[in-house]
Amino acid sequence: MGSKYSLTWDLDVFFPGGSQSPEFQRYLERLEEDVEAFTKKMNQLDKQASNDFDRWYTITETVQDLSSRLGQASAFIVCLVSQDVKDEKAKILRGRLSQLGAAFQASMNNLDRLIKEMDQDSWNRLLRDPRLQPLAFPLDERRRRAAEKLPSEQESLAGDLSVDGYHAWSDLYNAIVGRMTVPFKEGEEIKELSVGQAANKLSSPKREVRQAVFHRMNEAWERESELLASCLNHLGGFRLNLYRHRGWDSVLKEPLDINRMSEQTLTTMWEVISRNKRNFLRFFERKASLLGVSKLSWYDVYAPLAYSDATVGYDEAADFIMEHFKDFDPRMAAFARKAFTEKWIEAEDRPGKRPGGFCTNFPESSQSRIFMTFAGSASNVATLAHELGHAYHQHVMNDLPQMVQRYAMNVAETASTFAESIVADASIKNAATREQKISLLEDKVQRAVAFFMDIHARFLFETRFYEERRKGLVSVDRLKELIVQAEKEAFCDGLDEYHPYFWASKLHFYITGVPFYNFPYTFGYLFSTGIYGLAKQQGPAFAQKYVDLLRDTGRMTVEDLAHKHLGVDLTKPQFWQGAVDLVKADLDQFLELTKED
Repeated sequence: MGSKYSLTWDLDVFFPGGSQSPEFQRYLERLEEDVEAFTKKMNQLDKQASNDFDRWYTITETVQDLSSRLGQASAFIVCLVSQDVKDEKAKILRGRLSQLGAAFQASMNNLDRLIKEMDQDSWNRLLRDPRLQPLAFPLDERRRRAAEKLPSEQESLAGDLSVDGYHAWSDLYNAIVGRMTVPFKEGEEIKELSVGQAANKLSSPKREVRQAVFHRMNEAWERESELLASCLNHLGGFRLNLYRHRGWDSVLKEPLDINRMSEQTLTTMWEVISRNKRNFLRFFERKASLLGVSKLSWYDVYAPLAYSDATVGYDEAADFIMEHFKDFDPRMAAFARKAFTEKWIEAEDRPGKRPGGFCTNFPESSQSRIFMTFAGSASNVATLAHELGHAYHQHVMNDLPQMVQRYAMNVAETASTFAESIVADASIKNAATREQKISLLEDKVQRAVAFFMDIHARFLFETRFYEERRKGLVSVDRLKELIVQAEKEAFCDGLDEYHPYFWASKLHFYITGVPFYNFPYTFGYLFSTGIYGLAKQQGPAFAQKYVDLLRDTGRMTVEDLAHKHLGVDLTKPQFWQGAVDLVKADLDQFLELTKED
């Protein structure tokens, strides 16, 4: 009997023929022509034009139209290269779109120059224009950010130099890791594993396998450590120099600004977590006992507890998700049904797909597409709910102007984690056996450990690395000391063995697009947990508040968002403590269920 819901997505509804699509070819050609025309137009604009409000309205309409079309093309190409990693034509299209995006960005730099040069009185009048007032937040944000940077010619020069400077160090890191191999003995044979293949063995149920692969991987990182330290040092040096020329004192300025949050909110969140995290040492002790070891080491933290290997069918998972979305809001369930029945989801378990999962949006079509590989595990069901949460977030914003649909990374995880929480709680409640319930609870507590401890270690390390990098290059030995100190502090000295080469192994430290690619995850997780707690308290009445909050995520700071829709102050500890208490309740339930009889 066939599946009720398709396991493969429909991309032909956008452009028939995949990477060979003549229709997509024409779409890209028209887009290239229009971007070129817009670039010429922006180059010809002078300072006087900035007081012509009709022209401003036309410019913002063009910007939103081009952004939307670039988003449509990007989403289509991302789907193509993900569903078939050997689609060479799709990779060529990706390169072509990358150039197009760079050209559009150059024209936006010209727009920023005009925005910055406008006098305050004219600017205030512009934002009061009824046609532009809905865009006041993103336009004002662009003006402030432009004012805080170097003159546009210098920013353009820095951008050009960064291709073979800043970004090149990130590319070099990827090249080094891509060619690395980890020799690992399996039976009588020694296999040369890629870093990804070796990392997968860290989730083996056998401790001797985890321990062996952990040490083999560290030996591999050690062999490349001098080069990887150079990458990290020069990335950090470029960033610090650029910040210095812009007159920025704090390395947190850019990531906080990108995430539209204050340093006070970030500090308060980490303080609340730090005050509560010792509770999770009880989880470490219990897990060590269940694994038959005296104390967990780094490679045991995410080890599976062999409690439940029950699998679920795709149709069953889909119906379960819709049923429990409906308990919260029938509109959310109706949206999920649309995604399942109209083939928005690529879930087939087959070779040739890229790993992982994501949700991408097609702005021109007001549709999303979800990518994952469904093999029937509880984790797969959670991922499916998570990605549907992302898609629902976009769905409730589709009728808003394109410029106010851009929400930051920290709130991007709100709707996804919220949807996942609905399904995780329902799964625990409906678990057929005690073992199943333990397995599901352990998964929830494990996520808290990742956000409260693992990511905190990354944040502490990165903060301290930049402090030392200001004074000069940081040696391999010192990087190892800094990361182990951060791990010991973040994990409350709760582990037996730490990871001295984590600074080398974590791609996030080498990403140039978003600095400090760590704390937004913890914020998103805990912010969403707090919102979920309010939803449980207030019941069906909260559903509309939730939609209203999601709709504002692209046009407010997180502090204003929380104050307006939740009536809470994120710079104070109360909201964060309430969210942590919900997680502690899961921990208590896990400890109760795993007590020795």
